[in-house]
Amino acid sequence: MGNVKLADISTRAPKDLDKQQTKVATEQLLVELNELQNLLYAESKHSILVVLQGMDASGKDGTIRNVFGIMNPQGVAVHSFKVPTAEELGHDFLWRIHKNVPIKGMIEIFNRSHYEDILVTRVHKWCNDKMARKRMKAINDFEQLLQEHNNTHILKFYLHISPQEQQQRLSERVRDRTKQWKYNENDFTEAALWDEYMHMYEDCFENCNDVPWTIVPSDQNWYKEYIIAKNLRDTLKGLDMQYPGIKK
Repeated sequence: MGNVKLADISTRAPKDLDKQQTKVATEQLLVELNELQNLLYAESKHSILVVLQGMDASGKDGTIRNVFGIMNPQGVAVHSFKVPTAEELGHDFLWRIHKNVPIKGMIEIFNRSHYEDILVTRVHKWCNDKMARKRMKAINDFEQLLQEHNNTHILKFYLHISPQEQQQRLSERVRDRTKQWKYNENDFTEAALWDEYMHMYEDCFENCNDVPWTIVPSDQNWYKEYIIAKNLRDTLKGLDMQYPGIKK
């Protein structure tokens, strides 16, 4: 992926892109995804791992609801990785990740992921650069293992919002009663570390890109959802899946 500078990448849709036409295109993609997910589940030869990373309020929950909500819940699972438990801390950092990867036929969505162990841990100085490099190698090997030995196709999305958009969304969590359940006073503390997080993300993109990242402009939800739905649709169509016949 090379040397990525997030400050140089727009967080908004191209100016000439029509919002209404894009929303219609997304609806069509979701219809396709519903059928393709059913085919993935029926054939059970491949699995999909969707990694969603981004700053607080970047829209991970909304993406899961609006892009994956139309699919059969039997074939889709979501796992949110929060602060490790005592049991999880007693194992290597990938232990809790590996036991949640998708089985064949399933789409698994990681709301945050193994990348937290080279992001938030470095920002807060819980993990030094030497250990981070070792973890990056382990992550690359882990993702290669999933691809080569379980037919897992990995889609990694960074939801790219501006600090101004983040502040607006965090403030909404204080004012809007329907969003107050998301409020965490620590979010504003973490937001103050924006520059440090951007640096760690850029380092992550450079060193953990064997499976490529897609940087998704996410200030506008309609564009974010279109990009993710299209990437997922294209991946599933590329698998050339077939419904199994009657077993004899």
